[in-house]
Amino acid sequence: MAAGGTAAGDLGAWICFEDETGQGLRPPRGRSWSRRGHRPEVTVNGGDHGGRISAAGLTCHRPGDRSRLIYRLHHYRRRKGERVAFTLDEYKSLLQAAHQQLPGGKIVLVWDNLGIHHSKAMRAFIDTHTGWLTVFHLPAYAPDLNPVESVWSLLKRSMVNFLTTDLDHLTHMIKHRLKVRCLGSSGHVHS
Repeated sequence: MAAGGTAAGDLGAWICFEDETGQGLRPPRGRSWSRRGHRPEVTVNGGDHGGRISAAGLTCHRPGDRSRLIYRLHHYRRRKGERVAFTLDEYKSLLQAAHQQLPGGKIVLVWDNLGIHHSKAMRAFIDTHTGWLTVFHLPAYAPDLNPVESVWSLLKRSMVNFLTTDLDHLTHMIKHRLKVRCLGSSGHVHS
């Protein structure tokens, strides 16, 4: 990083923060109102056996440009041999999509210390793309430094007590909520 701590500014690059989240068919718990003595009950289909959707997202910022959210969804249907989390190839695809979609294409990536982020294969990918990709790691246990955490928090709060019937319905709801509730008309969303 440059002496003044402006790696993205010196490169004319986008600063992109990355993080992951996940959601199953069981909705996040929230508060509700009911008449005294009548506890509300919500019946949920799927439970622990309905699969899961993981999301990896980048919030991208550059002075003079509109902020953007670029994300990918990973479906886990609990099939034998299927990965729950994102694969190395899916992370590479997300970064290459950001490179293509962001004007200028140079990226300063800031992400957490997930094991796959430090893998030899990911390091090799980063080393072969130093012309447009510079990477910094956040300190451990510092979610308050990552703006993507706020996007995921808004998404989860918007889904409280909302029932989905299957993974396709959940996928549609996540995409809609990210577009309408989390960003509104203030930014660009690329899935």
